Amino acid sequence: MIRFENVTFGYSEKRPILDDLTFHIEKGDFVALIGANGAGKSTISRLTNGLLHPTRGHVYLNGKDTLKTPSSALARDCGFLFQNPDRQICENTVKDEIAFSMKAQGWPTDEIEGRVDRIIKTFDLDPEWFPFSRSRGERQRIALASVLVCEPGLLILDEPTTGLDYLECIRIMDYVTRLNKEKGTTILMVSHDMELVQSYARNVLVLNHGKILGQGPTNEIMKNMDVLKKARVLPAQIPELALRFGDEFKDVFTVEEMLDALRAKAGKGGAL
Repeated sequence: MIRFENVTFGYSEKRPILDDLTFHIEKGDFVALIGANGAGKSTISRLTNGLLHPTRGHVYLNGKDTLKTPSSALARDCGFLFQNPDRQICENTVKDEIAFSMKAQGWPTDEIEGRVDRIIKTFDLDPEWFPFSRSRGERQRIALASVLVCEPGLLILDEPTTGLDYLECIRIMDYVTRLNKEKGTTILMVSHDMELVQSYARNVLVLNHGKILGQGPTNEIMKNMDVLKKARVLPAQIPELALRFGDEFKDVFTVEEMLDALRAKAGKGGAL
């Protein structure tokens, strides 16, 4: 689905943002990009959808070289949800906003109307709302609906839950997870929230100063404290706590698993 081959990117040859990156992400995966500010996470997401082009090397999306493929063609394969929904909302009603991308891509009118009506119901939106009068969570849902109405095979999320309350966060992420599991949509998520990464991502790619420090299953990465420390990333709380409790808790990653493990320990009369 996504392939980076010896990709370097920078605005200055002396200080590249990304330095000779090579990795791939399989179709249908749910991958989180993590790392400190300036590690190169958002740059990778913008190279993937063709908003940026590599200084050296090649980026492939669905087998298409982004250097040789018009951004309009890449847009059919890739949806991008910005951290701030106000950066991508541009119409005066929800209905017009959601229809905007389909019209830009030349979809038939009857198809546009049908898809827009369905996704408005799915996201519990009012077609006549003025987007900028709504809450941050509602604007994020409007932006996500606008991206997903075209059913892209890849969805890129750039800090998707920033500024959202807990319920809106769960609502957004549960919908994204259903897309991944039921429709096979590939998810690439940039996030500083390790609890979010632990709860939803299947695999993790760790960046530091434009280089890959680690890549693998979320549970393995979340317990690799050496890699997280080098990347200047604070670990998720439950895996970090489980490591302190010893080998009996080595497979504990969630609150529910921690509660079960503690109950089992207490039932055996053990002490931590």
